[in-house]
Amino acid sequence: MSGTLENFTIVIFGASSDLASRKLFPSIFQLARWGHMPENFRLIGVGRQEQSHEEFRAFVRSRLLEHSPEAAADAARLDSFCLRLFYARVDLDDPAGYARLRDQIMSDEGNGRTCRNLMFYLSIPPSLAPVVVRNLGAAGLGGREQSCTGWRKLIAEKPYGHDLESARELNRVIDEVFEERQVYRIDHYLGKEPVQNIMVFRFSNGIFEPLWNRQYIAQVMITIAEDFGIRGRGAYYEEAGLLRDIIQNHGLQLLAAIAMEPPVDLDADSIRDEKAKILRSVRRFNIDSVRDSVVIGQYEGYVAEKGVAPDSKVETFAAVKFHIDNWRWSGVPFYMKAGKNLAKSVTEIVITFRCPPQNYYGPSGGAACSTPNQVVLGIQPDETVAIRFGAKRPGEQMITDPVFMKFDYRGTFQGEGLTPYHRLLLDAIEGNQMNFIRKDSVEHSWAIIDSLKNAIDGQAPELYPVHSWGPESSRIYG
Repeated sequence: MSGTLENFTIVIFGASSDLASRKLFPSIFQLARWGHMPENFRLIGVGRQEQSHEEFRAFVRSRLLEHSPEAAADAARLDSFCLRLFYARVDLDDPAGYARLRDQIMSDEGNGRTCRNLMFYLSIPPSLAPVVVRNLGAAGLGGREQSCTGWRKLIAEKPYGHDLESARELNRVIDEVFEERQVYRIDHYLGKEPVQNIMVFRFSNGIFEPLWNRQYIAQVMITIAEDFGIRGRGAYYEEAGLLRDIIQNHGLQLLAAIAMEPPVDLDADSIRDEKAKILRSVRRFNIDSVRDSVVIGQYEGYVAEKGVAPDSKVETFAAVKFHIDNWRWSGVPFYMKAGKNLAKSVTEIVITFRCPPQNYYGPSGGAACSTPNQVVLGIQPDETVAIRFGAKRPGEQMITDPVFMKFDYRGTFQGEGLTPYHRLLLDAIEGNQMNFIRKDSVEHSWAIIDSLKNAIDGQAPELYPVHSWGPESSRIYG
């Protein structure tokens, strides 16, 4: 923690959500346990149902005991934490509920600015975000409020809208009530240590930085695979699909981190400027280009899932070839594979380098490259960096085999690390927007996905077996 934090109130809309139970409450509890929260912070959970403060505290306690092993082992800290919890019943489209919420917040006047420094966390479906933001503004709780004497922040969970039009509308509504410097659009992938390490790996190592361009890199492959299905989210997936659920956010953020230009400094907006430039440079799709650039699939049995239409054409898998039309990456394909119910859960980025101009050690001693050099960035479950290169096999013959040099985060760095939500909540508390998505990047991402969705409109996805690597036709994508 940098410096001493002022006391503040965090208000969580959607306090009964699965996200709040599994991620937010455990992360805030751990930050308090580690001394990363101010002494007199306050957490107000907002929901539709009637509930007393004590009932809400009992609910959160039970969720912490279920999802945070440290809570059971530290009863005194758990008791102290629960005393910081309060509840407010608010019907999200009823302005009167926000007025009551404002009165409850301001009731702590004099307690070290707890009622002046406010953080609102939207753990709710994106369709509800505009009405919540508007009502916060109407109740005098917005960041542009003239009488505001403390700081105010808004954290919004992905997805930010459903398409470009809805994203622009959501950004417009937020702009009316909060300034951009007060807005934190969260994607938990940006809080993962291996993702945060991409910039360090690229820009602080003289071995790699000069080679990170079209002259030396042949292709980039990004894989986001999950070995489970939609887990009862049929209604959501019928509306979203894999392209909106995974590629629009996680996938394109990884692409931006790999492809961005060096920032002029480490200021949050300098870094986000470069990511926005990359997303703006990604070539949009049309009916002709998708034929050679996109494969969509659906796992067998998807239509039998609860909430799924029996004739659904929603994709649960996509393999996409992106092109970045700028000086550094012209002609270099960026392949991306993402899907549900695949062979295993893995997220990794493979950067494949061009072969030497002449290969003396290939099968025929010609130009073929038997062992292309690769950098493999493991994001999850392994948190690793591996370098693949060729080495001579022991023996009389000159035979080349691929070998790896590997760095492992967990094996190298000991101690208790920050999870993505620990990291991002702490960044938001401290006012660091570096690992949050700016509104222009959101809109560029949606423009890419909208062009793709429009180009494949009506196309039936190819079926693929559960726990395979997707449709057969996607094999050409690596």
